[in-house]
Amino acid sequence: MADNHTVSAFDQELNALKTKVLRMGGIAEANVAAAIQAIVRRDKALADRTISSDQRIDVFDGEISELVTRLLALRQPMAVDLRFIVGTLKIATDLERIGDYAKNIAKRTTAIGTAVPTQPMHAIPRMGEMVLGMVKDVLDSLSAEDVEKAVAVRDRDAILDELYNSVFRELLTYMMEDPRTITGCTHLLFIAKNLERIGDHATNMAEAVYYIVTGKRMHADRPKADVTAEISDPSQVA
Repeated sequence: MADNHTVSAFDQELNALKTKVLRMGGIAEANVAAAIQAIVRRDKALADRTISSDQRIDVFDGEISELVTRLLALRQPMAVDLRFIVGTLKIATDLERIGDYAKNIAKRTTAIGTAVPTQPMHAIPRMGEMVLGMVKDVLDSLSAEDVEKAVAVRDRDAILDELYNSVFRELLTYMMEDPRTITGCTHLLFIAKNLERIGDHATNMAEAVYYIVTGKRMHADRPKADVTAEISDPSQVA
């Protein structure tokens, strides 16, 4: 009976860990969505709420770290349980970073100004929609231990990179053609990069889910299509 009780208590602790990570993920996902809406609407009140909400993510991150430490010290997990505990800690770290990027986006709501070309501004919600889909799907893959959905999230990162490359080139073109747009477009560049990085963290999470479930690393190198770091000459944007 004692052994059964111990196993049952351990299962409950693992479920509690999973619940905390998913709740943390839900807040991070909501913050990304709110940050994008704050930018599009120039809604300072929404931006302020999003910035404040990041504290909730940090609280969950601390609680998850403490729970993981306790489980490792007291339960000495093995095999799939060990993979799950370590994997969820890594996922929590990625979620904390996603929350930080959402906060960074929200902070630019008032700074972005009005001298922003309409066309590239429309690209931000498009990137945001793709990023939100990746975050939602990777959280679903963790909840259901769905390996195929995790792989699909990872493969979509290259598509997001291509969209980011397009936005990057478009914004540079606008800035060269009309210097009055430089300030606004620079903020949009940072926002687009933050969204691209959120996609990278969603991909990290997908790889962690895959490892938790299968005990293996995802096949091949991660497909990456972000080439903006290679552009040293603005004439290359054409």
